[in-house]
Amino acid sequence: MGVSKMHPAEAVAEAAVAGVTLFGENRVQEFEAKHDRLRQLGVSDAEVHLIGHLQSNKSVRAAEIFSGIDSVDSLRLAERLNEAANKVRTKLPVLLEIKLSAEPTKTGLPPDSAELRSLLERLPNLEHVAMHGLMTIAPLGENPAAARACFRELRELRDTLAHEYPQLDFRELSMGMSGDFEIAIEEGSTLVRIGTALFGERPTTR
Repeated sequence: MGVSKMHPAEAVAEAAVAGVTLFGENRVQEFEAKHDRLRQLGVSDAEVHLIGHLQSNKSVRAAEIFSGIDSVDSLRLAERLNEAANKVRTKLPVLLEIKLSAEPTKTGLPPDSAELRSLLERLPNLEHVAMHGLMTIAPLGENPAAARACFRELRELRDTLAHEYPQLDFRELSMGMSGDFEIAIEEGSTLVRIGTALFGERPTTR
């Protein structure tokens, strides 16, 4: 996945020409501004997923403009997305975001939470969303061992949950970014989110 947040639509179009077919954006409002411009530039077949935190009141618009939501972090949000996807007549792919870092800025479902279990129990009855796996963000910093431990924990959690909930789809493990994607792949990542290595440093002003 090419993480194009804070980069202009023209950069996304260049990456699409180079062969990137999946992109990640952080905010509904930001991608709204790029959405029409990408169509003007002839980029109509690329998939764009929301990878940032989504407020439930923006669910309908998110379901309209994104190909998938990779940051579902509550049962309420999943239910709102199910309603939103029904309204726009689509089945929306989603990943569940798991919080494996103690950093207060990180969002996601704690792996041992009742909320996660309630969501997994409810998902088979949400007909307009399709769960395809789990996502996490490793702790910030330059510690490869900490990143590896985080990725391994997500893989082990996935294996446990796939055994306990065989009716659900756990094919994707979205983990790893520009600074640690090699470790993530070694630990079983199926989807790495690469921003800086593809697009360069994000602009400091918007």
